[in-house]
Amino acid sequence: MRRLLDPAVDFGRLLRAEWTKLRTVPGWVATVAGALLAIVAVGLLGTAASNPYPGRTELPVGPDGEAVNDSFSFVHRELSGDGTLTVPVLGLTGIKAEGKQGSSPGPVAEWAKAGIIVKAGLDQGSAYAAVAATGGHGVRMQYDYTHDTAGRPGLPTADAPHWLRLTRAGDTVTGYDSADGRTWTPIGTARLPGLPRTVRVGLFATSPELAEDTGTGPGLTPAVATGRFGPPVLSDGWTGAGDSGVDGTGVDGTGADGTGADGTGADGTGVNGTGVNGTGGAGTGAGDPGAGWTGGRVGTDAGTSGSYLAGVEAGHTSDATGFTVTGAGDIAPVVGGPALAGGRVIENFLVGTFVGLIALAVVATGSATAEYRRGLIALTFIAAPRRGRVLFAKSLLLAAVSLLTGTAAAALAVPLGTAWSTSHGFPVATVPDAVRLRVVLGTGLVLAAAAVLALALGFLLRRAAVAITAVVAALVLPYVLATSGALPTGASEWLLRITPAAGFAIQQSLPRLPQVATLYTPDSGYYPLSPWAGLAVLTAWAAAALVAAVLVVRRRDA
Repeated sequence: MRRLLDPAVDFGRLLRAEWTKLRTVPGWVATVAGALLAIVAVGLLGTAASNPYPGRTELPVGPDGEAVNDSFSFVHRELSGDGTLTVPVLGLTGIKAEGKQGSSPGPVAEWAKAGIIVKAGLDQGSAYAAVAATGGHGVRMQYDYTHDTAGRPGLPTADAPHWLRLTRAGDTVTGYDSADGRTWTPIGTARLPGLPRTVRVGLFATSPELAEDTGTGPGLTPAVATGRFGPPVLSDGWTGAGDSGVDGTGVDGTGADGTGADGTGADGTGVNGTGVNGTGGAGTGAGDPGAGWTGGRVGTDAGTSGSYLAGVEAGHTSDATGFTVTGAGDIAPVVGGPALAGGRVIENFLVGTFVGLIALAVVATGSATAEYRRGLIALTFIAAPRRGRVLFAKSLLLAAVSLLTGTAAAALAVPLGTAWSTSHGFPVATVPDAVRLRVVLGTGLVLAAAAVLALALGFLLRRAAVAITAVVAALVLPYVLATSGALPTGASEWLLRITPAAGFAIQQSLPRLPQVATLYTPDSGYYPLSPWAGLAVLTAWAAAALVAAVLVVRRRDA
């Protein structure tokens, strides 16, 4: 008895006592098991529909394991070794959808691209490095889908072209731009591990959908981009180009090998006369630069963030002055919102988290209020006079149970939901293993923090129904209001910054990328805080509530 009344009662004994209470109440055990099953079942039921317009159910995957869009119109050559590709971009224009079947010249999408690329192959998702003029962000060097570096500003025109250059040396590709084709500024360098000796090199054009006001708010409209290029020049050691003028008249003088590969360059008189930057300036060659180049497109469609228009398809033309290339799509990671275009993300399979959260909140609040209701709390505090320890033991146990329940449920729901969706015609955006682990474990952490918050509210309010209502008001209601589109974007983001509902940001699987166009708003699945910052907000609320509960319990009668 003396040991039982000892204020320094062993914390481990407290934990065991709380575990005994939990597992010997059949209703609580059933509720915990029901929470796990509900998370999985609701996730599957919420995504049970079949796609009425089924298409490809697997999205391309980039070198880092993320789902990517890799769709563009491509004029290319298969070349080996190291070398340089140089070309002026003379213009970038857009065509947008008009009505149901029409199209009209329109503003070019801000992330439409026309440029040059070195790519490991024609397979979607393969490694690449590119330099391109964009519709609204000047020249950019991008590689392996996630990397983006700014170059010269402005939109290219015939009077003020953007000169672009890529130089390959082994696994390294360096991008340059220039205003005049003479003075070059390096933009960045990409290292592409495992880049094969033989690569595809050429010109490309692509365009995601155009962001504009649709009359009912911001939205995306199908769009196509057309890039106008001067004659491309290959130099500095490429092999496999046939009569293309590789090592011909040169890029910066009289040619990498002096007088040119065959003396005359492409199709007779040479692409650029005596050299792009040599004595002949831009040159006066009469040959068709299209000789030796192959036109086509990467990808059979425009991906999730692009769309071709009725009567407007990918293609290219060439004449003595260069190339015109038309394409739609993007070369970038898949993002959520409207740009996902009928695809799904792994958090779609975790919509049952709210049901599981409410179920676990019932157990957590009951762990506090049931003892008050039955008059057992006094005996608990006699056995453990340090009341704060009782609350900490209860919170630790409930957090552990909730963590295991949520993590196990998410670990089941994600693969089951993915298999179910792909079998019913919906593509699911692949994410790197680290992101998948964060989403799965994060679901458990959200439920753990929510359980602690519910326990604290149970001790503070002493009424189970009132405490559960408070949990729903703090966690579920802000999320529903913010993500349903019922509130303006600013108000929605405010709710998801300061309320406990911020914690659900840990489930966001797709990145927010400035170089990819979509609607980065809560109703499109994007939170204003980073995943871990959002979880930190929820954790802070739970910790503050627990501290408040400890202070209150110490000061009032049992």
